[in-house]
Amino acid sequence: MYDYLIVGTGLYGSVFAREAKKRGSKVFMIDKRANIGGNIYTEKIEGINVHKYGAHIFHTNNEEVWKYLNQFCTFNRFTNSPIANYQGELYSLPFNMYTFNKMWGVVTPKEAAEKIEEQRREIKKVPQNLEEQAISLVGRDIYEKLIKGYTEKQWGRECKELPTFIIKRIPVRFTFDNNYFNARYQGIPIGGYTRMIENILEGIDVKLGVDYLEDRDKWNSMAKKIVYTGPIDAFYDYSLGTLEYRSIRFENEILDQPNFQGNAAVNYTDCNTPWTRIIEHKWFEFGKDEAGNDLPKTIISREYSSEWNPGDEPYYPVNDKKNNLLYMKYKELADQNNKIIFGGRLGEYKYYDMDTTVEAALKCIAREFI
Repeated sequence: MYDYLIVGTGLYGSVFAREAKKRGSKVFMIDKRANIGGNIYTEKIEGINVHKYGAHIFHTNNEEVWKYLNQFCTFNRFTNSPIANYQGELYSLPFNMYTFNKMWGVVTPKEAAEKIEEQRREIKKVPQNLEEQAISLVGRDIYEKLIKGYTEKQWGRECKELPTFIIKRIPVRFTFDNNYFNARYQGIPIGGYTRMIENILEGIDVKLGVDYLEDRDKWNSMAKKIVYTGPIDAFYDYSLGTLEYRSIRFENEILDQPNFQGNAAVNYTDCNTPWTRIIEHKWFEFGKDEAGNDLPKTIISREYSSEWNPGDEPYYPVNDKKNNLLYMKYKELADQNNKIIFGGRLGEYKYYDMDTTVEAALKCIAREFI
């Protein structure tokens, strides 16, 4: 009999398993995928660590979380500096002085601030949706060229139907700083995220290719407690209704050339280009292998956002009012079952970044081992 069966080998489940084992618990992990790591899984192809489930750049202001993960990997100095491509025009992301200069020809922060303030006045009330929020932050010009098309492709909804909190993740600054994140600590594990997860799970038994929900009685009988990181509505057989998620599809291509776009991420912000962005994976590690050699080939991933349907991979929750109310009903059920711990983006129906995922897992451990 195990103390904990952890369903899912992503960041939340892996950190929980590591810390529970460290405290003397007997743990076992299962995952329905053929690989560990959840959505941060990386696979080495042509010497390049390919982010198989989308780009992941670790960033945090939480020193405790940063120190925690540095036990299991060394982070490189990668700085996230994505580019926006609007019908062949290239703009810096985050929105900064490079962006404002390209958009309006302004040169000084004062000129840029005056231009944005002039356009922000269009919104005269507290923003009620993403469109109003975006215009209130950066004005209509930037909204129309760099936000609207990309966001509507990403979420499958008009910006007028999306909540305001989504756009708060995009920094705006009157400097020439191209760092997308405003975080003290940032980087990507040298050797890839999979190696980091392997180090976290050292000495822990893992069985892959197993769907917990297909034989839950068997798995439940093996442990005193279950840590479940899959979709909470699936756990309850969608008995109260189906929560909405966004899914992502990737078209991967190996190119016999050293450089396709010169940047790790280029967002396509017009509404006519079908993909949301192209990731060129080698630039997460500066185009070199671990020995410092230039890599002769490159790998790109065209990323398409789509509605989630049963059988698709759910990537992140649609945290609008309707879905959050349904989640709270599921949470009421979950709170009545003290044998199951629901964790992670899908188990808690919450938009976690990687650092907050680790933080949440460590807090859960603290509650379990008072």
